Amino acid sequence: MQPTTLGDVSFWYADIGLPQSRRPALRADAQVDVAIIGAGYTGLWTAYYLKKAQPDLRVAIVEKDFAGFGASGRNGGWCMGTFAWNHEAYARATSRAAVLQMVQELEATVPEIARVCQAEGIDADMLPTEEMMVATNPAQLARMKAEIAHRSHWGDGHRIRELTQAEVAQRISLPNALGAMVVSGMARIQPAKLVRGLALAVERLGVTIYEDSEALSYDAGQVVTPHGRLMAPIILRCTEGFTAAIAAHKRDWLPLNSAQIATVPLPPEVWAKIGWQGHELIGDMNNAYCYCQRTREGRITVGARGVPYKFGSKIDSNGRPDPETVRRLTAVLRQHFPAAADYGIDHAWCGVIGVPRDWCATVGLDPATGLGWAGGYVGVGVSTSNLAGQTLADLALGKTTRRTGLPWVNRRVRQWEPEPLRWLGVHLMYRLLHIADAREARLGIAPSRFAAFGNWLTGRH
Repeated sequence: MQPTTLGDVSFWYADIGLPQSRRPALRADAQVDVAIIGAGYTGLWTAYYLKKAQPDLRVAIVEKDFAGFGASGRNGGWCMGTFAWNHEAYARATSRAAVLQMVQELEATVPEIARVCQAEGIDADMLPTEEMMVATNPAQLARMKAEIAHRSHWGDGHRIRELTQAEVAQRISLPNALGAMVVSGMARIQPAKLVRGLALAVERLGVTIYEDSEALSYDAGQVVTPHGRLMAPIILRCTEGFTAAIAAHKRDWLPLNSAQIATVPLPPEVWAKIGWQGHELIGDMNNAYCYCQRTREGRITVGARGVPYKFGSKIDSNGRPDPETVRRLTAVLRQHFPAAADYGIDHAWCGVIGVPRDWCATVGLDPATGLGWAGGYVGVGVSTSNLAGQTLADLALGKTTRRTGLPWVNRRVRQWEPEPLRWLGVHLMYRLLHIADAREARLGIAPSRFAAFGNWLTGRH
């Protein structure tokens, strides 16, 4: 089953159309108060909150391609508001109370995004729903119960509940489902609609977005692009998975590849078999997990890692995935949604997410140099980028707020290893995760030690 379209950035842009024209590039030196590198969610949210706080501030964004070209226009559309990293790692550096505060701040991002969409007239197909992580074998069920206990300990207990096999079946028909973890307070979105609307909103506030203006390098006071410098006392790097393309930051965050497929719109008789009337964000408790959405027009999108990492931190070409990744995603679709197996795959695409060496997101600003950053979201950037943008704006304006005291602020971690070590490590990790999933499914054993070793190898927890 070959997709009708490969790449072309993403299905989400096929849905609404790629930009018909580009915003002008930076063609000469320019001076502003705050310069932002990257016109994805993080850069745009930062610009939005900066201008809302101080309307006369001169803010400009330089973007290598077009606004929303990266993960912001390619992701799975899961607006989650959850803490997805190692709670203990943050707590060791700060305190349990600080981590619990960050859990609360993240939960508040989903209603905040909904508020801004309403205020700014952004139609992002935003639909309130829940996350449902399904266990399909005893090992997954044990991991799910442990995850519920862990999250409850770290402040998310009011959002989480466990569903029995019968309760899952009332919502959705998933073969072999034994139970599920449900997390409330989430939303499904069309990610390209959100980023396009946000870009227009910041322009209305007076922010300049320079497209086709790659940041070749930057240091205190200036960003160097092919045809001009953008000079500012505050420079904020918001490049997420594309950070490795900046030479001096090649090993800061690893660009981990993730890919998706979208089916054709499914007919009513297929949806009658599947159910899924609540449009829940569906995933599984595999070690190498998947993420799925029921779209506005009745398609199923399925995402997973596929071939996870390209040697030398190389990035995909315009979102075009490799055949093996498409094969794996199609197999996941057939496994979880057999009623849709005979219908065509309309689109397949991929993109990169930013992964720090400890798999923990950070936001920061060095007052001495004026250089700041945010990212390393490890796949949960839709809502996390909103909190990052609010926090970066506070830091850039020199404010002390509840956000600037959160445990991810100014957190520093070591770089990734040089090649070929990082390629070998990441590919070995995912090989071990797939072995673990196969053993768990085949043998019904307790959670596999293969997965534990693979995660330890790369610092993933």
